[in-house]
Amino acid sequence: MRVLIVEDHEVLGRTLGTGLRREGMAVDVVLDGDDALEHLSVTRYDVVVLDRDLPRVHGDDVCRRLVAQHSPTRVLMLTAASTVKDRVTGLNLGADDYLPKPFDFSELVARVRALGRRATTALPPTLECGDVTLDPSTRAAFRAGRRLALSPKEFAMLECLLSRAGAVISTEELLERVWDERANPFTNTVKTTVGRLRAKLGEPPLIETVREGGYRIALA
Repeated sequence: MRVLIVEDHEVLGRTLGTGLRREGMAVDVVLDGDDALEHLSVTRYDVVVLDRDLPRVHGDDVCRRLVAQHSPTRVLMLTAASTVKDRVTGLNLGADDYLPKPFDFSELVARVRALGRRATTALPPTLECGDVTLDPSTRAAFRAGRRLALSPKEFAMLECLLSRAGAVISTEELLERVWDERANPFTNTVKTTVGRLRAKLGEPPLIETVREGGYRIALA
């Protein structure tokens, strides 16, 4: 899942970014509405966590712009204003969800995941292929009943591949969906991570390499 955090409180924004990355998400963090619009114009995000009271371009205007563009990106608004009227106003602007500050981080994660599922074709809560099962909500993956000890990036890559049900995903798209803007597109990061993931999955092989295409799950 690719997430954009727009939060003018730098410490909070960086903290949220670190926390969501530990949950296996690819996260970019910006500090104002103008920078948010620039990022949204060049990168397809599943969810934007959007503070309302932003400098330069107000969070409400960022939300309005996404709605006007019919963007598939889901909007989770954050704000210190927590009255019913404030929540209604935010939702009427086109936000998909609304979370007042202060909030519990686990609730934020659950809401981001729920919105992420709505940003793409509806997926079941648990992804399965053969004897492999992956549960995004609990960050658990199993093969033949054996729990897989996956790193956040390995888990995110397996989740991405399973969600496509055998379709080919290019190296470029995996880099975009699993990593973030800090990733170097000229490294062998994707190939190396696929190699580690294959080793942990064991036999029979689950991930196929498609020549000049990318990778896909080998369906039975």
